[in-house]
Amino acid sequence: MPAVKANAAAKAAPCKQALAKWLAGPGAGVEAGMAEKVELTGLCPPIEKMDSSLAALCACRHLALSTNNIDKIGSLAGLESLQILSLGRNCLKKLENLEAVAGTLRELWLSYNQIDRLAGIEKCSQLRVLYASNNRIKEWSEVDRLSALPELEDLLLVGNPLYNEWKDNSALPQYRLEVLKRVPGLKKLDGLPVDVEEREAAAKK
Repeated sequence: MPAVKANAAAKAAPCKQALAKWLAGPGAGVEAGMAEKVELTGLCPPIEKMDSSLAALCACRHLALSTNNIDKIGSLAGLESLQILSLGRNCLKKLENLEAVAGTLRELWLSYNQIDRLAGIEKCSQLRVLYASNNRIKEWSEVDRLSALPELEDLLLVGNPLYNEWKDNSALPQYRLEVLKRVPGLKKLDGLPVDVEEREAAAKK
C-alpha cells in the first residue's frame, strides 16, 4: 500500500511545474504577475496540491484549477485581484483559506467535489455566483449560511442530497421556495431564473 501512494505522489503534477508549463505554452509571452486568466485544468498528470507558486499571480482575475485531484484549497495569499476561482471536479471536502481573496472574489465554482459543509463561505462578502452542484450538501443549515452574502444572485445546488430529496417534479417548486426563503436576493437558482411569483411566495413562508 505505501508503494502505491508513493507512485501516485510521483505522478502528480506540482502546481509550480504546471504553472511553468502553462507560461511556456498557452500563456507564452505573459509574465506570471501580469496574467489575468490562468487555466491549469484537466492536467495529466493532475495537480494534487495548491502551493505558494500561485502567489505570483497577483494580476490574475480568473484562476481555473478544475478537473484535477486537489483535496484542499491551499493558500491564496498574493492573488489580490482574483474574482473567479474554478475548482470544479476535484476532491475537495470543505472550504478553507478563502480569507485572502474574500474581498475580491465574485464567483466560486465548486461543482463535482465532496463538500458537505459551506462553513467559511460567509467571509466572501462580494460573492455573486456560487456553483456547488453535485456535492454532499444535505442540511438546510448550510444553505442558511448563504444569507450572509448580500451580493449572491446565482446559485447552483442541483445534484446534492438536499436537492435530490425534492427532485420529483411536483416537489421542486417547494424546494425552490425553501432556498429563496433563505437567500431572497437570488436571481437564478439551479440554472433557472427566479420569477416574481416565486419571490413573493418565498417571502410569505
